[in-house]
Amino acid sequence: MTTSHYSFADFVNETTEKKSSGEFFEIESDRIMRINLGGQNQLAWMKKGAMIAYTGNIKFALEDLFEHGVKTVMKRFVTSESGKLVKATGQGQLYIADGGNKVKLVKMQNDTIVVNGSNLLAFEPSVKWDIRFQKLAAMMANGLTNIRLEGSGMIAVATAYDPLALRVKPGAPVMTDPSATVAWSGNLEPKFKTDISLKTIIGRGSGESIQMQFEGDGFVIVQPDCIYTPHVVTG
Repeated sequence: MTTSHYSFADFVNETTEKKSSGEFFEIESDRIMRINLGGQNQLAWMKKGAMIAYTGNIKFALEDLFEHGVKTVMKRFVTSESGKLVKATGQGQLYIADGGNKVKLVKMQNDTIVVNGSNLLAFEPSVKWDIRFQKLAAMMANGLTNIRLEGSGMIAVATAYDPLALRVKPGAPVMTDPSATVAWSGNLEPKFKTDISLKTIIGRGSGESIQMQFEGDGFVIVQPDCIYTPHVVTG
């Protein structure tokens, strides 16, 4: 049995990086993206810990506490979001990822989108952003912060497995599990539904006691809920 087609050279050829298209943000593979920094103070914001490799002369700096204004400082203090962004500057190719999550790029053109803070991987500095407080129901469900992004520029979103975009139409609301909700149109304001019964309280509920309800005209993006609750075995 021959194994010549499994040579080291074949392995390298199959996994080598793609030829660059020259775009600022590029998809390198399903789970890795590349940022092409061109120098002259060009920068990109990314999730802390996302860098896996780079070439050239690139510097990294943790976001300064007061870099985005006093209001953002207060919101970060309340939501424990402080220090989760890193600024990359310089010249070279930067490769980033979010564990084994899939990476999707979105080119915003005077758009507004709200993204779950844990799903936001990177964005251009031309995109304005602000922390959104979650209501108590959402905090009970997943304890995560939402980031409102608006303007023009590239953003990168990382999702568990393949995301699904659901159309929200007037008169046809969409309900989602908060821990599976990735992003939604900036014009939508989700409401929170609770279905807490006695069975839920004593641990025999369906697990969907808190839901997000989207009404209006737009979209909502969901991912498979990967939160794992281990079963306790006794006896």
